[in-house]
Amino acid sequence: MASRKTPDPGKKVRRIARNVIGTVPSEKIIVPKTLRKKPKHKKPPNTEE
Repeated sequence: MASRKTPDPGKKVRRIARNVIGTVPSEKIIVPKTLRKKPKHKKPPNTEE
């Protein structure tokens, strides 16, 4: 018979904390994809201008 995993005490603590405090707002504001800056990539060496 397989042994049971012991429950993670951290999950229970976090659940109780969420009930007391409420959901915490994210640190960074998530910018919509259309407004994000395009990534800066180095040009491949084989392309000539």
